[in-house]
Amino acid sequence: MTKFSGGRCRQASILTAVLAMTLSVALAVSSPVLAAGKQTLTGEVGDAMCGRTHMDGTAAECTRTCVAHGSKYALVVGGQKTYTLNTSDKAVLAVLDQQAGKNVTVTGTVNGDTVDVSTAVAAK
Repeated sequence: MTKFSGGRCRQASILTAVLAMTLSVALAVSSPVLAAGKQTLTGEVGDAMCGRTHMDGTAAECTRTCVAHGSKYALVVGGQKTYTLNTSDKAVLAVLDQQAGKNVTVTGTVNGDTVDVSTAVAAK
């Protein structure tokens, strides 16, 4: 009888371990999907090279110069976190250019330190 109940305990332990692994894999797979939804962020428009520490001129001048030389626009949130902004939408690019060095609110898909921007408006 000891072997039988010991075998059941071992089976229960194995089943519990398999269920725990399955649950952790399911959560790991679903987390990026949840994080990939559209988010709205507000911060200062800068460029990916300088962020918030501009090297030359005003924040707006430096941002526009760096973007003209190939850098991407960036969003500095809370003075600490910098996101590189990806977009080919001319209306969004116009808002980012106009708001260089100022605050803007963008909506888009956040992926790590990058935002694929779908809309941008001057922050209120």
